[in-house]
Amino acid sequence: MPRQRGRRAGATGPGAGTLAFVESPVQLLNVLEWAHLEQVAAGLTLVVLSPHDPMTRGQLRRMAELARDEGCSVRWEEARGGATAPLRTIGGLTPHLRRAHRVVIGDPFSRYVQLLLTLTPARELVVVDDGTATMEFVTQLARGEKLVRWHRHGNGRGARDLLFAPVSATVRRRLAPRPGGTGRSVAVFSAMPVEPPEGVTVAANAFAWTRDRFGPPRLTRGTDIVGTSLVETGVVDRCAYLAAVTALADHHGAGRYFAHRRESADKLHQVATATGLEVVRPDLPLELIARRGPIGRKILSFPSTVVHTLPLALEGTGVEVAVCDIDPAWLTKKASPRAEGFLTGVTDTARTVHRLTRATADGAVSPI
Repeated sequence: MPRQRGRRAGATGPGAGTLAFVESPVQLLNVLEWAHLEQVAAGLTLVVLSPHDPMTRGQLRRMAELARDEGCSVRWEEARGGATAPLRTIGGLTPHLRRAHRVVIGDPFSRYVQLLLTLTPARELVVVDDGTATMEFVTQLARGEKLVRWHRHGNGRGARDLLFAPVSATVRRRLAPRPGGTGRSVAVFSAMPVEPPEGVTVAANAFAWTRDRFGPPRLTRGTDIVGTSLVETGVVDRCAYLAAVTALADHHGAGRYFAHRRESADKLHQVATATGLEVVRPDLPLELIARRGPIGRKILSFPSTVVHTLPLALEGTGVEVAVCDIDPAWLTKKASPRAEGFLTGVTDTARTVHRLTRATADGAVSPI
C-alpha cells in the first residue's frame, strides 16, 4: 500500500521541528492534547507507525483526520507491511529524525520507537500518555530498571531481547534524568498519577482539547460497561471475565458494552450472547466517544486507562464512573507476577485522585 501523507513534512508553524511517533489511537489523542496545551499543533509532523490490527488502524485513520484539522502534518507509515517495511520506514524517516529538535513519543516500550530514538540528536524528548503503561514507565525510569511492560512474560533474556539489548540500553540512557543540566530535557505529559524522578518534568493532561472540541454529551438513563483486553493479553481468564461482566450487567441494569479495540470478535460474541448487552465497537478512543455522546449516566469499568481519563474528559457532565476490581482468582497461571499489584494500583489511585465508587461483580456499589 503506498504511503499516505497529509501536509508536506517540514511545514512552518509553532510545531516546526517537532516529530511525534504514535502506534495507537490513544497515543495520537494524547499528542493532540499535548500540542493543544503547548500551542504547537501547526507545523508538527505526526508519524503513524501503523499496526496490523484492523480496529486499531481504523481508529488511527479517524484520529489522523482530526490531527490534520488541527494543522498537523501526518505521515502514515506501513511500518509493519512486510519484511522490508522497517528498512523503508527508517530510511524515509532518518532525514526528519536528524533535523528534529524535539521528539514526542507515545510508547517508550516499543522497540520500533526505541530504534528510531537512537537515530535523532533531538535535545527535547517528550513522552505522552500511553494509558496505564505510563505509570509503569515512570516507575522503571525512576528506579533505573529495564523498560518492560507490566504484563509481559519471561525474564527478558530471549534471543530477540538479547539482540535488541544495546538499543534498549541506549534509549534508557537518553531518557534517564540527569539533574544539573546537560542541554537535554525529558518531559512526561500524563493524566496518570505519576511521581517523576528528579530531572524529569511532568505536565498534567486535563483533556482540555477533548472538552473543547466535543460535547457536552447527551446522557441516557442507562449504565454502560467498558470492556478490557486483559483476556487477550493473557492476564485474566476468559470464563471468569465473562461471569464478571454478566454479573455487572444483571445487577446494574447495563445496556451497552463498549469494546476495547483489541478484544477478539469471538469473545465479544460471547459477551453479547451471555449478557444481552449491545456490543459497541467505537471508531474513536472512548474519551471522544463518551464526550460526543450519548453516554450512560453511569459507566462501569475494570482497571484500565479510562478510570483515570474519563473523569477528566467528562468533568462537569454528571456522569458517574465506577471501577470493578480484578479478583486475584480471575488471573491466569500465565499472568505476570506483577499483574495483581499493578491492577490494584490502577484502581486505588483512581479512587483516591478522582473519588470513584467501587462496583463489585455481585452488584454492590460503595464509595471509597
